[in-house]
Amino acid sequence: MSESALIGIDLGKHTFHLHGQDKSGREVFRKKCSRAQMMQFFGNVPSCVVVMEACAESHYVARQLAAMGHTAKLISPQFVKPFVKGNKNDFVDAEAICEAASRPSMRF
Repeated sequence: MSESALIGIDLGKHTFHLHGQDKSGREVFRKKCSRAQMMQFFGNVPSCVVVMEACAESHYVARQLAAMGHTAKLISPQFVKPFVKGNKNDFVDAEAICEAASRPSMRF
């Protein structure tokens, strides 16, 4: 997982869905984890760009990730919605967050 350049997180109350992409936009991994598992995972991953939808919880998570050396970016949910493919679920949402973040004209 060291080759991941962009990681999208779909935040939830108890579980978090992660989607990792390399620089060319190919999927490197998909992962479902709890909050403690997610923080342990990001502690073991080299610094990368982490993107999530902006909400009350995302600011707290972004501060924790920034303290670990990652670059945390927040996207408004209205900018992510057009990139959701097919039926909506948490893994598809995390992939859509990565897709939206990889656009050069995206506002964070």
